[in-house]
Amino acid sequence: MNRRTTTLSASVALAAALALTGCSSSSDSSDGSADGKPKLEVSGAYMPQPVMDMAGGFLTIKNAGGAADKLTSVTSPLSDDVTIHETKNQKMLKVESFDIPANGTLSLERGGNHIMFMELKKKPKQGEKVSIELHFEKSDPIKVDLPVEAANHNPQQH
Repeated sequence: MNRRTTTLSASVALAAALALTGCSSSSDSSDGSADGKPKLEVSGAYMPQPVMDMAGGFLTIKNAGGAADKLTSVTSPLSDDVTIHETKNQKMLKVESFDIPANGTLSLERGGNHIMFMELKKKPKQGEKVSIELHFEKSDPIKVDLPVEAANHNPQQH
């Protein structure tokens, strides 16, 4: 009977240790490991020089993390009215967010999904930079400088 109690106690202790290890390992992945958190990086950002009091912004957001995220808004000192738009059937439609898949990419490009700046406070010229801040559902905001390119600039055509 004594041997049985020792074996039972050891089994209970082992089960408890395994349960605690499982808990700590799952919480680690949700708040820091590559599996449980978006890992966002922005590239290819630019703004064609505006010819009116509105402008578009374009960039790519790569998510190297194991969790999806969403681009929920964009802010900029250039305009108090910055929105995100999708293009469907040659029409621009304001959207609340864009999905950024785990281990995937969100491309904002001419003729497609993009950032829209309305009622510009000033018209930036080619060679200048426009600062923006990207806001996400899960990730911290990311500040980006959009280089202002020629009005007809389109990297897809190069």
